[in-house]
Amino acid sequence: MPLFEIFVLAAVQGITEFLPVSSSGHLRITSDILGLSENTLVMDVAVHVGTLFAVMLYFWRDLVMMLAGLGATARGRKHEGGRLAGFLVVATIPVVLAGFFGQALIENTLRTVEIVGWTTIGFGVLLFLADRSGMRILRLEHMNLPNAVIIGVAQVLALIPGTSRSGITITAARFLGYDRTDAARFSMLLSIPAIAGAGLLIGLQLLESENALLTRDALIAAALSFVTALAAIALFLRWLRFAGFGPFVIYRIAIGGVLLAWTYGAF
Repeated sequence: MPLFEIFVLAAVQGITEFLPVSSSGHLRITSDILGLSENTLVMDVAVHVGTLFAVMLYFWRDLVMMLAGLGATARGRKHEGGRLAGFLVVATIPVVLAGFFGQALIENTLRTVEIVGWTTIGFGVLLFLADRSGMRILRLEHMNLPNAVIIGVAQVLALIPGTSRSGITITAARFLGYDRTDAARFSMLLSIPAIAGAGLLIGLQLLESENALLTRDALIAAALSFVTALAAIALFLRWLRFAGFGPFVIYRIAIGGVLLAWTYGAF
């Protein structure tokens, strides 16, 4: 794959993965515009791996706290880090099960521009309603088992391209009353096991294929997406300290409208 195309895919993934605008939808659109038909799934997951390292680096303190918490829990002691790690595991189970049993449906039926258009608009409006109606009194330390389950079930919807994993988990957290920044923080931490699982599967496929060129392209894409994702995380969390999700909702409605107009032959 040409370096320019790798750069574009990596930049798109890095910028959109943690914003509530659907990285999978943007990658689907970008692939269509660039005319990519081969190895797009491999490149898709490769750039996800880059974002995985970015979020792990940015939240390294939380990861250390969770590791310490798991150690304390193993010794029979209560620890905030252990609780948070447990909630992330619980919230990850629904999407793992749904992805395992629904993989064929997702890859063969749902990856269309029309579906991306409708989900981009629909879940954008839902984010707007959640942000307007959600209370702002709960912080991440108030996370409990029922709320983790609800957010985890909501994450299943992100398997539909255009939904946005970040967007739907933030939406669920906002409806539950979590502060904007803490809703985004939990969403980003929740991305770690999801992206790690997908990256492991595709990594095994790359090893089996023994395709050196494809492996090189995947590594370049992962590195580029890492840089852009790290910048996007920092800027997004800074934005949420002073403002809401309004611009992202407007963007989703606009781009969704363009996609539907294109799909139905308006231009």
